[in-house]
Amino acid sequence: MEENPMKRFTPTEMARMKEALYMDLARGHIDVREATRRMRKILGMSQKDYARKVAAISPRILSQFENGSGNPTLATLEKIASPFGLKVTFLPPEFWRMKGEKEASAEYEDEGNP
Repeated sequence: MEENPMKRFTPTEMARMKEALYMDLARGHIDVREATRRMRKILGMSQKDYARKVAAISPRILSQFENGSGNPTLATLEKIASPFGLKVTFLPPEFWRMKGEKEASAEYEDEGNP
């Protein structure tokens, strides 16, 4: 687990980093493990601090999850994601998300769907 102090960002830098995080998630460019690392870094927190002070989970669980060896419950994933307003959810396939809502909607209706 990390113990080094993390860099603190200005509110403007944090807002830009959050926007980039949300865009990368929406585009499917990062997975949930990378998103978790980035959320923590935006706040300037170690794994231990984010786990205990923000997500209210065991630091070991967060460490294992970020490193790919853990398999957290849905409730744990929600605790990790909720401070950033994120939801644990199913998403349509990436090719569909990248098409744009209008184009995808038109195709859906053309296929005879309401």
